[in-house]
Amino acid sequence: MRRQDLEAMDFEELWLLHEELTKILTEKITAEKRELEKRLAQLNQPGQIGGSEGGAAETGTGQPPRRKYPKVVPKYFNPLQPTETWSGRGKQPRWLVAALQSGHTLEEFRIRDNGESSDRNASGREHS
Repeated sequence: MRRQDLEAMDFEELWLLHEELTKILTEKITAEKRELEKRLAQLNQPGQIGGSEGGAAETGTGQPPRRKYPKVVPKYFNPLQPTETWSGRGKQPRWLVAALQSGHTLEEFRIRDNGESSDRNASGREHS
């Protein structure tokens, strides 16, 4: 249909054409959606290579299972609460940030390799 034909139509004819087009488009979209859902169902069938049978069904989130990482040993400890430790990865804990801001060095909180914790008064300062 040419633009001149559309411009020559009155409001009622244009509105009927609009409703007709909307109905046809809705039917086509629904049919295409059904086709895509069928294809998706075929791809998600268990037993296929790369199917979601392994981890996604177990976790229930639809995501693959997380990779196993080795446990990271702590490298730093809080002298006021020795059970509070930090591995040196990620965001620094609050107790460490506060101690560093008060003038202490990171090395003062290091856990020694032989299992002994570092001397609290090694630098002559009292931890608070």
